[in-house]
Amino acid sequence: MNRYPWWKYLILGIAVVVGLLYTLPNFFGEAPAVQVSSARATVKIDAGMVSRVEQAVKAAGLQPDFVQLEGLSVRARLADTDAQLKARDAIVKALNPDPADPSYIVALNLVSRSPQWLTSLHALPMYLGLDLRGGVHFLMQVDMAAALTKKTESLTSDVRTLLRDKSIRHSGINRAGDSIEVRLRDRETLDKARLALTDAQADVAWTEGTDPAELKLTGRIKPEAVRNVGQQALTQNINTLHNRINELGVSEPVIQQQGTDRVVVQLPGVQDVAKAKDIIGRTATLEVRMVDDSAEAQAALTGSGPVPFGTEKFLERGGVPIIVKRQVVLTGENLTDAQAGFDDTQQPAVHLTLDARGSRIFRDVTRESIGKRMAILLFEKGKGEVVTAPVIRSEIGGGRVQISGSMTPMESADTALLLRAGSLAAPMEIIEERLIGPSLGAENITKGFDSVLYGFIAIAIFMSAYYMLFGVFSTLALGVNLLLLVAILSMLQATLTLPGIAAIALVLGMAIDANVLINERVREELRSGTSPQMAIHLGYERAFATILDSNVTTLIAGVALLAFGSGPVRGFAVVHCLGILTSMFSAVFFSRGLVNLWYGRKKKLQGVSIGQVWKPASVPGSSPTTTAVTTPKA
Repeated sequence: MNRYPWWKYLILGIAVVVGLLYTLPNFFGEAPAVQVSSARATVKIDAGMVSRVEQAVKAAGLQPDFVQLEGLSVRARLADTDAQLKARDAIVKALNPDPADPSYIVALNLVSRSPQWLTSLHALPMYLGLDLRGGVHFLMQVDMAAALTKKTESLTSDVRTLLRDKSIRHSGINRAGDSIEVRLRDRETLDKARLALTDAQADVAWTEGTDPAELKLTGRIKPEAVRNVGQQALTQNINTLHNRINELGVSEPVIQQQGTDRVVVQLPGVQDVAKAKDIIGRTATLEVRMVDDSAEAQAALTGSGPVPFGTEKFLERGGVPIIVKRQVVLTGENLTDAQAGFDDTQQPAVHLTLDARGSRIFRDVTRESIGKRMAILLFEKGKGEVVTAPVIRSEIGGGRVQISGSMTPMESADTALLLRAGSLAAPMEIIEERLIGPSLGAENITKGFDSVLYGFIAIAIFMSAYYMLFGVFSTLALGVNLLLLVAILSMLQATLTLPGIAAIALVLGMAIDANVLINERVREELRSGTSPQMAIHLGYERAFATILDSNVTTLIAGVALLAFGSGPVRGFAVVHCLGILTSMFSAVFFSRGLVNLWYGRKKKLQGVSIGQVWKPASVPGSSPTTTAVTTPKA
């Protein structure tokens, strides 16, 4: 009746062992480290960087605990913060000889002191939130002038398309600063063009040139439209930063506008500072342009002539120069998805999906440019690089575009990540970077953890005194509940905040409530005269429905907080919901396993150690009274 099969005890044992393994890293603390990652898409970190970093650190007279490659970065763990600062200076000097144009990001970081055997099991500690451990603070400035220039470039392309569709002949269209100039041949054509442009371009004010010898229309974006361009650029960049931080897997980030052209980014509990700076700091935008293969462009490549008007000189990934037209065919705004994969020859590639407008433009351009080269450029931190410049063999429709060339699978994955996360409407520069200390201070942090510890001790004392051995079983089940909750949070790499600690304290009270219900049901059965073995069986069976109902209703409230809350409320809700699930396992399944293990093997059980059981006793000729009867201990 009160016996578990061996496989249930095996499940319990595995749960406890896994809980111990994944909770253990939280007790080792963290050590200072220096992390090296790439500052450019073309510069990659490989195993050779480990020896370079190790040599630089040892040349400075320091002995690192270890230097190893982890993902896309190299980490060197040092003994203390003084050695950490010296090692960073030595590595920067060795890897970035030109400070104005660094190839690598060298950042201070913290790594776990957990033994390697734990790390190899992917047993990692929880992150602490901004209110407990602090985090990284970035203040980023949006280049509003670049956003306006980009908008003007887009409008220039739209004007060219509009006049072509209206069959209005012109003598040239170009951008001059933040204005658009359209040269025309006669007065009739000018009036016709002005009417068409005014109707189609509501955000642009068109004025006629003052020089009678030159018929020209000049378009300038209206002041209210300029403000809208700035606000839209800021909003799109904030959304893009959200997407990129989601790629990093950071919990509870703070991304908010500050002023008219700045964005504050706070990453609580982030450990991979260098990777965060690398991904967030990049201004990766995609542009598609046509390659200029004219005789003038070839002369410019050989150095015998200047770069032709309306073109720019870039470098391909192999360092080969190429002349590209300034006119932008497509931008990253027309991109809806980017995935790493392979082309028909099984070479690494990036597969792009365009929106409806981009698909139409790309189809028209490729149809009119068969045999010509098209360059796909990736701009990072204001510097452009030609990813690939293939020859257009046929018209490309359907909105599916493939980028392939001299890239590795890792490079294709990185490029796809940046493009998939969204293009920035305007370049952003990190103008301030600092580490934030805990806002509540070390004393409040200690109080937060002590509240959980003292609450657990108080519950353990009460349960053991009131329910005797059953109280001890309940306390052990509560400890397993806490162990499993911390283990799951560690496995999920969740960020623990002060509201999360409050949720853990709340979960302790809720979890022990289930054991109180079970113990009282067992007492009721004993009070009614049921045998001890049957009382244990019926107590757990009849208490389960009540426990399930109460936990489900509480879980619904937690899910509502998770769905509609934000910031610290979501952090509280996550721990709250996970704690309900672990308490169901520990209070019912684990505690009964302990009871069955202790009492189930006794066939002639006379009593159980569950504290005072009050039984009504009827005396002939008198009214019923109540006496205290203590069941004998097993």
